[in-house]
Parts: sequence; structure tokens; C-alpha cells
Amino acid sequence: MEIQILAVPYDSGHRGLRMGAGPEALLRAGLVEALRTDGHTIRVRMAELDPDKWQAEIQSSFELMRMLAAAVREARDAGRFPIVLAGNCNTAVGTLAGLGASTTGVAWFDAHAEFNTPETTTSGFLDGTAVAIISGRCWTQLAATVPGFSPIPDDRICLIGTRDIDSLESTLLDDSAVTVVGPRHLKESLPKALGSIGEHVDDIYVHLDLDALDAAVASANKFAVSGGLTLEDMDFALSRIGDGFRITGAALTAYDPEVDVDGGAARTAIRLIKTAAALAGRT
Repeated sequence: MEIQILAVPYDSGHRGLRMGAGPEALLRAGLVEALRTDGHTIRVRMAELDPDKWQAEIQSSFELMRMLAAAVREARDAGRFPIVLAGNCNTAVGTLAGLGASTTGVAWFDAHAEFNTPETTTSGFLDGTAVAIISGRCWTQLAATVPGFSPIPDDRICLIGTRDIDSLESTLLDDSAVTVVGPRHLKESLPKALGSIGEHVDDIYVHLDLDALDAAVASANKFAVSGGLTLEDMDFALSRIGDGFRITGAALTAYDPEVDVDGGAARTAIRLIKTAAALAGRT
């Protein structure tokens, strides 16, 4: 399979810092070689903002989304499977726009719901609004500037491994039709959740925020928490997704190499990307 790796080495508009260092660290850790070993042809493209331009977080984040939307669409048009390596989860807005937001479901692996809005967030972290953006709940004017983006209906979104949810964010989730499959109920709840998405779409985007894993399995970033998914859980979930859908794009986000003191999280990330690519290659 031909794979287009799209690296977005930014965290909150800052290049190469914190989780923004993750994409290039994964490339240095041997991701390309690992995928080539599986028989894939790999191209790599790096997103770059103008270094001479003042980078405000919100402005820069949406500029990266717009760039990514065009790059993902170009990859799909060329018959390549897009794999996004990104510091922040909000890049999913651009990825989904490039894949075709109106025809794509979302399997979102993440310790956090990312369902805050500007009115509910207490941290002010834009990335904590990522799923709220893709579902059309906030930043609607800026999201509309991302070519090809349209909000994903709630019933096409499944949060997997999610367990760290703010109180106001929880209220928003309770009032939504977004499905949340926690780690403890993965095997009994995920098949039903995926079946519901499959009533609406055949294609799916797989979003892998590395902190969906238990912190003891992989030290992904400073936001990692206990009680998460095991590698066995991930294999189960990805297999079920691959059995039920065409995986048309994938992302690995929120990897901070400074937190990964022994390189174990990088190895785990590469394993997960290889699995997602293998499942995508079956269709």
C-alpha cells in the first residue's frame, strides 16, 4: 500500500516543543522503516508555518487544519493512505475535511473527551475542544474556513478509552448522541457502538491519541492517566474497526518524547500505526 505520512510538528502553535516534538521523534525512532518492512511504500511531508509570522495559538491551529485538509485530499486523490502525526488532536478537523467529513465516521481513542467548548473549559487549552469542533459545537466560523469541513453528526462519533472528563464537559456529553466506550466496558460495548456508526457510513477515521493507553503501558504525555487501555484492548478495538469499516485515514497524536524516558511509548506508537495501516490495506 502507498502511505502518505503527514507530519504536523506543532503543539499550541509552537513548533517542535512538548507534543509538537512527537512527529519528528517518531520518524527518528524508525516509523518509516517499520512500515516499509511491512511492504508499504512511504512518502513523508512536513507541515510548516511561516517562521517569520507571529503565531497565535488559535490562528495557527486553524491554519494547520487548512493545510492538512488539502494535503489529505491530495493523498487520497493519488491513492495513498494518509497517516497524520500531530502534536494536537484538533488537526482531526483538517484530516476529516480532507477525507470527506460528510461520509466518514470517527473512532476516537483518547483518555480525554476533548468535548469542552470555550464556555466550559477551565484550562483554556484549545486542544480540549477538538471533538466539540468536529461535531459542530464551537469555533464554527473558523472551522468553516477549513476546505471540505462539515460537522460530523454525533451518532457517527465513538470515543474509546475515554475516562478523564471534566464536569461541565460531562454534561455536554450526556446531552449529546456521542458514544463513550470506557476501558472497563470495551469488549461488551464497542461492537454495539461501531454497529450504530455502521448504519450511517462505511468509511472511518481512526484517531489514536496515545494517552488512551494506560499510563503504565505507555508514558505518552504529561496528561496521561491510569485506568486506560492495554495493548490487548487496542488490538481488539482496532480489529473490530477494521472488520466493520474501510479505514480511510489515521492519526497518531499527543506523543511527547520528553515524557517517554525509555522509548517504550514510541515503540508502542509505531506498533499501533503499523496495525492501523495493515487493517486499512485489507480493503
